[in-house]
Amino acid sequence: MKLNFEIGEVRPYINWLYFFHTWNMNGKPAEEKEKLKADANEVLDGWEGKYHTHGIFEIMDANSDNEDLIIGGMRIPMLRQQRPAVAGLPNLCMADFIRPLASGIKDKAGVFATTVDASLEHINRDDVFLRMMSQVLADRLAEATAEYMHMLIRKKYWGYAPNENLTAQELFDEKYQGIRPAVGYPSLPDTSMNFLLNELIDFKQIGIHLTENGMMSPHASVSGFIFSHPKSRYFDLGKIGEDQLQDYARRRGIPVGLARKFLSAHLAQS
Repeated sequence: MKLNFEIGEVRPYINWLYFFHTWNMNGKPAEEKEKLKADANEVLDGWEGKYHTHGIFEIMDANSDNEDLIIGGMRIPMLRQQRPAVAGLPNLCMADFIRPLASGIKDKAGVFATTVDASLEHINRDDVFLRMMSQVLADRLAEATAEYMHMLIRKKYWGYAPNENLTAQELFDEKYQGIRPAVGYPSLPDTSMNFLLNELIDFKQIGIHLTENGMMSPHASVSGFIFSHPKSRYFDLGKIGEDQLQDYARRRGIPVGLARKFLSAHLAQS
C-alpha cells in the first residue's frame, strides 16, 4: 500500500533528540537548542503544503527457516549475533521473531519504505546553514514518516494493536508491540538487502532508487521489516565471523567477496 503525507501529519513524530545529535548539540545550553529548534520549525512552516513525504508497505505471509525469513514467497537470509555466550541472553536473529516453517502455521510480517520529495535534497544550495538544515530535517521527516506509518499499520492496516494509545515520546521509547528494524541499522547492516525488499514492494512507486551497493536515493529514506511478535526487540548484531560470512553468501546466492564488501564494517578481525 502506498501512502502520501502532508508535512503537518508527520511533523509531530519528529524525534528532536536525534535532530540535536546531528548538530552536535548534546550538552549545549537549552537556550541554544531551543533557538535551533525554532529555526527548524520556521523551515518546516515554509514546507507545509509545498513538500510531502511518502511511504509504502505490504503485510505478507511469512515463516522462518533457521536464519532465513521467508516472506511474500521470497527467502531473505538474516544474520545472527555471534557474541560470546552470556547466561540468559540468546544470540538473536530477526528470523527468530517469526513462526518456523516446520510449524505448518503461516505467520505475518511486513516490509516498508519511507522517503521525502526528492527535490528537498536540492534546495538552499547557496546557503551552507540552510542546506544542512534542509538535509537534517529531510532525514528526520523520513524517520518520522516511518514512525507515523508504523503506528497506522499497528492500529489500522494490520490492526494487531487497535487500542494502542501512546504519546509521541512513548513511541520514541518503543513502548509499542513489535518492531520495525531498518536496513543499514545495527541488526540489519547489509544495505544490499534493499535489493530484495525492492523486489517485494517496488521502491520506485515512492521515488526511491538504489545505487549499486543498495543505498537509497533520496538519502532521506528508510526501509526495513515489521514484526508484531510481543517479544520481538531491537539488537546490535555486532561483529560476525568468517564462517557466518560464507554461510550468508551461500544463502544469498552471491560470491563471498561481494558479501565481504557489503559487510566489511561488521566483520570480526581474523
